[in-house]
Amino acid sequence: MTNDFSLSIAGITYTSRLILGTGKFKTFELMLEALTAAQPGMITVAIRRVNLNNKGSQSFWNFLPKNIPILPNTAGCYTVEEAIRTARLAREVLETNLIKVEVIGDLKTLFPDVVGTLEATKVLVKEGFTVLPYTSDDPIMAKRLEDAGASTIMPLASPIGSGQGILNPFPVSLIIQQAKVPVIVDAGVGTASDAAIAMELGAAGVLLNTAVAEAKDPVLMAKAMDLGVRCGRTSFLAGRMPKRQMASASSPVSGMINV
Repeated sequence: MTNDFSLSIAGITYTSRLILGTGKFKTFELMLEALTAAQPGMITVAIRRVNLNNKGSQSFWNFLPKNIPILPNTAGCYTVEEAIRTARLAREVLETNLIKVEVIGDLKTLFPDVVGTLEATKVLVKEGFTVLPYTSDDPIMAKRLEDAGASTIMPLASPIGSGQGILNPFPVSLIIQQAKVPVIVDAGVGTASDAAIAMELGAAGVLLNTAVAEAKDPVLMAKAMDLGVRCGRTSFLAGRMPKRQMASASSPVSGMINV
C-alpha cells in the first residue's frame, strides 16, 4: 500500500495535503504554534488583509514558519479587477506565481462569483500564474475552470467559516471523478472528521482556517486536522467495503459445527 501524503500541483510537490490559513487567530504567537503543529503543505495568506510593508520583528510575516511555502489569496475581492490586481501585487511582493483566486459574489454567504472567478482565472493563467480557484460545488463550472487552465479545482464544502462540513458530497464527488487536476476541498470544514470525509471522497487535499483558529485549543485541533487528512487519505487508498442493503455475517455460516 502506498502512504502518499504529499500533494503535487503544477509539477511542484508539497509535503502535506493539508493547506492551512492564517486568519482569525487571537495572537500571532498562537498562529505560529498551530501552523508548526499541523506542518501543512502550504500556508495561505489573504493579501488584502495583511500589511505588506511591515516586515519588523513583531509583524505578521515574522510569525510564519520559514520552511512552509506561502499560497497568497485574493480574499476580500468582489470584482474580477480587484482579484487580478491583488494577484499581481502578491506575485511582485512574494515572488511566487501561486495564487488562490477568490471572487466573492455575496457579502452575506461569501459564496463565490463563479462567472467572475472563471474570467479572472483565464486572465491570470495567460499571465503565467498557477491558479487555484475557489468555486462552488457545480461540476460544470469546475470543468470550465479546468479547461481555462486552472491548476486545481477548489469547491466549497459549505459556506466559508460555517464549520458545517461537506453539505453536498455528491457534486463534490462528481467534480473529483471528472477532474484531471487535483481537487482541494475548501471552506466549511469544522473538525477533523470533516477533513477525513473529504479525503475519503478522493479529494487531493483540504484547505481550512476557521476550524483551527476558532477551536478551543487551536494547536491541538491543528494536529487533529493533520491526522484527519492522513487518516482520510489512507482510508481512500485502502478502498472501502461495498455498501449493502442487508446484513452480512462477519463469520461464515457454511461449515459450522452443530452443537
